Amino acid sequence: MSFAFIHGHRHEWPVERPCRVLQVSARGYRAWTSRPACQRQRTDLKILVHIREHHALGNASCGRPRMTLELREAGPVVGERHVGRLMKDNGIRPVRTRRHKVTTDSHHQTGIVANLLDGDFPADRPNRKWAGDISH
Repeated sequence: MSFAFIHGHRHEWPVERPCRVLQVSARGYRAWTSRPACQRQRTDLKILVHIREHHALGNASCGRPRMTLELREAGPVVGERHVGRLMKDNGIRPVRTRRHKVTTDSHHQTGIVANLLDGDFPADRPNRKWAGDISH
């Protein structure tokens, strides 16, 4: 994690300064930059190519579950959480085509009933305070 930070800011400061502050060696950072990608990173890149291709072909309408099904049909065997992680990390989001239909009229003409209890629910005797809820 510290090497990634140093790599991201290597154009702002000399490499030795953030290495000294983060207490890592500059030699370790240079070894980290020259190290080849691990097997998981290579697999992720291959799957990401497929995800971007299907995302572009599907008019950006595929979410994680459908993208997983399409990838399994195309070849690579992947899990839904793996696809979701790759999509989230790379900013690939489905575009919703339907708008949300509003069913509540908040601008009605009737008045709003006063809140008589105002959060004071305990009663001194039974049958003194009644409350109801009509939400559905």
